[in-house]
Amino acid sequence: MPQTTHSVFTDMDKNKARIGLQIRDLRKAKGITLSAIAEKIGKSVGYVSQVERGVSSLPISVLQSISEVLGVQITWFFHTDNQQKVDEVNHVVRHDSRRSLDFFGTGIREELLSPWLSGDILMILTTFSPGVETSKEPRKRKGEEAGFVQSGVLELTIGDRLYTLGKGDSFSIVGEEPHFVKNPSPDKEAVVLWVMGSPGY
Repeated sequence: MPQTTHSVFTDMDKNKARIGLQIRDLRKAKGITLSAIAEKIGKSVGYVSQVERGVSSLPISVLQSISEVLGVQITWFFHTDNQQKVDEVNHVVRHDSRRSLDFFGTGIREELLSPWLSGDILMILTTFSPGVETSKEPRKRKGEEAGFVQSGVLELTIGDRLYTLGKGDSFSIVGEEPHFVKNPSPDKEAVVLWVMGSPGY
């Protein structure tokens, strides 16, 4: 049965509150002030406070910056409601037990396909809603990464070059090449499988 609009918003609000609480708890545990985080990520104290209370949007680039200040990888914020079987934890990820992360207010959802966060390779499944794009400020991940377009259309900008990729196309990004992506479709999602060297995320 499809989710109603109310349930979708309820899930979004829960996710926003969960991530905000994780940020606040980790910040306090490390003895870092709101103003210190705000200064390091180039945002206002009010904005960081709103993020912690789950009332403000949180783009990937901002969560990445907050993660760096807090000394964790962004995958630390991934979450699942279902527990994996004990004998599968190190080897298998069932589709209904994937740890996921919704970047609320951005239309981007990421699911962790790897069984652990500390391995040499991470697999991430990213779903871009119609018309959604990552920050115009190009991301610079450490290490090599590659991607496979599972469905939809993806516009990938690496440096000053733009590539339009469709279902079945793949790509590779070496080192810290600045890049950002966009789903140019007005009505279809784009789903991309990313493979990256840890701690590339």
